[in-house]
Amino acid sequence: MIHDVDVRNLQVNADERGHLVEVFRKDWDEYDIDPAMSYYSMTYPGIIRAWHRHLEGQIDHFVCPQGRIKVGIYDERDDSPTKGELDTFVIGEHNQQVIRIPGDCWHGFKAIGDEPSLLINYPTELYDYEEPDEERIPYDTDRIPLDWEADPHE
Repeated sequence: MIHDVDVRNLQVNADERGHLVEVFRKDWDEYDIDPAMSYYSMTYPGIIRAWHRHLEGQIDHFVCPQGRIKVGIYDERDDSPTKGELDTFVIGEHNQQVIRIPGDCWHGFKAIGDEPSLLINYPTELYDYEEPDEERIPYDTDRIPLDWEADPHE
């Protein structure tokens, strides 16, 4: 796994009424999570939201409570012991996890399956509308060895 990336399995508490999942707790030891804000996005099936990174120290924490997404993280940091490595994770209703993403790694996701997906993020920095801490490159760049369009069954 890429240096500073972490994954936590989330406990699904289910009964005849439905289920409840805690997606953030300040007493989780493996997370230095101190979110500055939270947001969610809805993404239609097959849509790819990649690639971007944050260069001012932001850490993202992705959770997918509805639908299913494939998350990609690519380490291009010069000082990282895992430079050049790619991690992918499939999370969602079937696999409730939170992924800690070092913001200075390239990251993004694709909504997979037949229904829209919800992504909740707990970033450690506020979004700056005037000067966003974002660098973007196209999802199909040759710079990152992930083909979002590839059939996973081939």
